Amino acid sequence: MTFMALNPQWLFPLSALHMTPSNGISLDKQLYDRARGVEFLFRLGSSLGLPSSAMFTAATWYHRFYMRYSMEDFHRQDVAASCIFLATKTEECGRKLRDVARVCQAKIAGLDISNIPADSKEVDQLQASILLTEEYLLEAICFDLVVESPHAELVDLFDAYEHNPMIQDYAWSLAHDSYRTPMCILYPPKVIAAACYVLAQRIFDGPNSSSLDARISASAPTASLPTPPSHKPPSPDASRYAIEHFTFSETELSSVAEALSILLEFYSSQDAQTNFPYLSSIISVPPPTSTKPNLYVPAVPVAILAPVNDLSSTDALGRTPNSSHGGNTPARDSSDEKSTSRLDS
Repeated sequence: MTFMALNPQWLFPLSALHMTPSNGISLDKQLYDRARGVEFLFRLGSSLGLPSSAMFTAATWYHRFYMRYSMEDFHRQDVAASCIFLATKTEECGRKLRDVARVCQAKIAGLDISNIPADSKEVDQLQASILLTEEYLLEAICFDLVVESPHAELVDLFDAYEHNPMIQDYAWSLAHDSYRTPMCILYPPKVIAAACYVLAQRIFDGPNSSSLDARISASAPTASLPTPPSHKPPSPDASRYAIEHFTFSETELSSVAEALSILLEFYSSQDAQTNFPYLSSIISVPPPTSTKPNLYVPAVPVAILAPVNDLSSTDALGRTPNSSHGGNTPARDSSDEKSTSRLDS
């Protein structure tokens, strides 16, 4: 069964995730495979030296694809590689098909690319698979090649106000990790950007600061003084910068609350105590009280994550083109096929 998206075309209701063409696979497993596929996609794009914008576009197509086709029919790595190859053409960062296939094979085999002959049988098979899957990909996305990202909205937000660089770095990395969830097909970029920024502020401000509910409420707390008139009126509450910048409607504020809850659920599903102790500052944040999506099962690892505040990696994916904002996105250092969990098959 396929779905007609809401207006705009590529935004789906949360309920659509329970009725995708992959209905023979549990939602828990689907979300896990989506995360692994995007993780593989990012590693592939990073090794090919692609700009972040190309990888964000490819990741969006990846999620859109699985709203039209089943994970039982198309392997996540084939789809990820096809999304990357198509993005190299549309984002003007062209790479040869054979180079994409070689890097893909190296990631799958866990080998250095120097050990993958360009004329190997495996590379030839991957080239054919990428091209075949690309045909289905173009059909799935209705040849709609234009994609907007929350990072562009964050750049506008950073330009509008003077912010602590650490908050910018947190928000940038949270937006990057949002692609490991299906948020890009659930909410507009500005909603995701606002959720990432609000959560970044809350993490930076600490547990004794304003709650997420206060930060995304429809109006500022009544104790606040009226904003004095000026050319660019300062907010009476710095924690509400993002909400006031985007001037959200009540419906959009509800979407921001949902997006925050999904982000927190996603991070809470990581094995924080054993493998990802640096996530404790994120998962300790109480979610908004108005919504509870319940997409992710707690403590089930769904992706390999680097610390959200680890911005020093020399192998980082970097910033979006023409942007002077945001920290480097954490690099990933293990192949998709090497990760393990109870969901592996």
